[in-house]
Amino acid sequence: MSFTVHGLPVSQGIAIGHAHLVSHALFEINRYHVAPRHIAAELERFDNAVASVEGELLGLKAAATAAQPHSEVGAFIDLQRMMLEDPVLVEAARARIEEHHCNAEWALVQQMEMVVEQFRQIEDPYLRERQADVVQVVERLVKTLLGDPGHLPPRRKDGLGTVVVAHDLSPADTIGFRDHIAGFVTDIGGPTSHTAIVARNLGIPAVVGLHHIRDLLHNNELIIVDGTRGIAIIDPDESIVEEYLLRRAALELERSKLKRLRDTPAATLGGELIQLYANISGPQDMGQLKETNADGVGLFRTEFLFIDRDTLPDEDEQYEIYRTVLKAAAGKPVTARTFDIGADKTLANSARDEPNPALGLRAIRYSLAEPKLFLTQLRALLRASTHGKLQIMVPMLAHADEIEQTLTLIEKAKEELREEKIKFDEALPVGGMIEVPAAALALGMFVRRLDFLSIGTNDLIQYTLAVDRGNEAVVHLYDPLHPAVLRLISGIIQAGGRASLPVSLCGEMAGTPAYTPLLLGMGLRSFSMHPAHIFGIKQQILRADLADLTPKVQRILKLDEPARIREAMEKLTGA
Repeated sequence: MSFTVHGLPVSQGIAIGHAHLVSHALFEINRYHVAPRHIAAELERFDNAVASVEGELLGLKAAATAAQPHSEVGAFIDLQRMMLEDPVLVEAARARIEEHHCNAEWALVQQMEMVVEQFRQIEDPYLRERQADVVQVVERLVKTLLGDPGHLPPRRKDGLGTVVVAHDLSPADTIGFRDHIAGFVTDIGGPTSHTAIVARNLGIPAVVGLHHIRDLLHNNELIIVDGTRGIAIIDPDESIVEEYLLRRAALELERSKLKRLRDTPAATLGGELIQLYANISGPQDMGQLKETNADGVGLFRTEFLFIDRDTLPDEDEQYEIYRTVLKAAAGKPVTARTFDIGADKTLANSARDEPNPALGLRAIRYSLAEPKLFLTQLRALLRASTHGKLQIMVPMLAHADEIEQTLTLIEKAKEELREEKIKFDEALPVGGMIEVPAAALALGMFVRRLDFLSIGTNDLIQYTLAVDRGNEAVVHLYDPLHPAVLRLISGIIQAGGRASLPVSLCGEMAGTPAYTPLLLGMGLRSFSMHPAHIFGIKQQILRADLADLTPKVQRILKLDEPARIREAMEKLTGA
């Protein structure tokens, strides 16, 4: 009997295939006694499992890098590799084996539960992410210890793919499955989880947050995953399968057509050109800039050069990376965000005990608290500026003093380079990210000091609505169409226009076609997004009539009832 389960859509597309249930190994562990004379062998078995998983993760990272996915993928794998070196998890589990004469699987799970419980007592996004990584690494270790690597079934003769059904999947699992599955569904997860990000980057249709989906179907049962609507259809009848086969074919044809827009200027029906930039995390992403013919790099996340490594990159290493990116840009502008460390991203050996990192020492606050580290980055950026069109962007501004101190440090870096007779761009533009409501409501102090603005909608929405976007319990309250959010975004765009200051938008909204008409009607003329979204946004721009959109959007901005806003949005987009 066919039925539908609703979850959270995290990666668009349609997958039709047979369910492959991935066991949740942590639910299936029994304790057994290990005789003293066998403890050494049990420890060796444990150590071999750790070494095996370490090798698997290294192999997956190499494969991911070779395929040139978004570099965040590699960072997620590195984070899990770090777990294998964490004495609180691994060495403590070994000690349990020796002390309690128990099997390795049991010792590992017991230690995991203790560590996870510590994380649960501190409610902040970063520690929740670490909690998920601990569980995922331990599950991989336990499966290795049990001799159950979780291999997928061979390709099927009926032409349908395999849909992985799991309690949860780690980013490493997702990468390992990518060439063998049509899609996946999980019990838990949210749209900003590591696995969801990896799924989007790899183009794997996925729905998460389906709760007890593993209990609702059997191995090999037919399932349809609609990653756009956020539904999974179990045991669909023939007519439903036919309908979704047609939908999938239409989507694939649409994607193929979109690629033809590569060299078409992003201009509205009235002929106004719109700038489309790419978000990157390092040189390995620059190939996508060429593939999409983006206008440049609107957000270079430099923090991914710093995190998940034992030693921090020195000035020369940073300079070489920035230079490589600028040369690959071939004259197109590159906006480098100074390292956005804190909350869910930390440096090696610099963890701070904060009750709420998301509101603590992060982004520009962290940079100013570590002036030596910050000055090193600024020097490297300035040195690289002779190799292309570089702009520096400062994240999470809230106070005028923050930009004043930043500009002072930039001037200090310039003075040092002048004394050393090292060339740099004397007129290097400096801009700021507006992602805190305080900054959005008091833009004057930034407009007077900066050369450009960029709206970071992910954090702006989170902080405006007091909603942790990584918390599944409240993620339904994370609403880009909340009237307060829309008015803040519109206000930033208008303030920039009045001051003749360029304004871009680089959050998730920039890469979501449903919001493109709205943002254009607000006056936005510069979008920055993951390269995979550029063609879809360009298509929306080519269809846009600004003369028609602008008055409609101005009327939407006056509404304060969510239902009326969504009704107006449906009319605006023709949905």
